[in-house]
Amino acid sequence: QMQLTESGGALVQPGGSLTLSCVASNYPANSNCVGWFRQAPGEEREWVSTVSRGGGSTWYDASVMGRFTISHDNSKNAVTLQMNNLKREDTAIYYCAAGPKCGSRAVQYVYWGQGTQVTVSS
Repeated sequence: QMQLTESGGALVQPGGSLTLSCVASNYPANSNCVGWFRQAPGEEREWVSTVSRGGGSTWYDASVMGRFTISHDNSKNAVTLQMNNLKREDTAIYYCAAGPKCGSRAVQYVYWGQGTQVTVSS
């Protein structure tokens, strides 16, 4: 089994920055890809970004491209999401997930964290 723990969510003003962290208890063989998803109140969960821990490739949704940066530190079993120039529409619960294939669909991920709240408001 694998446990994912997110941290770093907070209340931030528009234009501000936050860094989310996702720490894994371990990395089973079927967890090469780690992604971030988010879910706003009344909305469906949507994909944000993914990193391949093996090759280091990264992918981003168009809505966050150029503002968010995903990275991994295998020595710390951690994946971070650096979020800059935050907008009100970035407000959501952010979830970390891991799975064998890197993609934008939630069903491709096997393991999920409990989420961390990000609120962008003045």
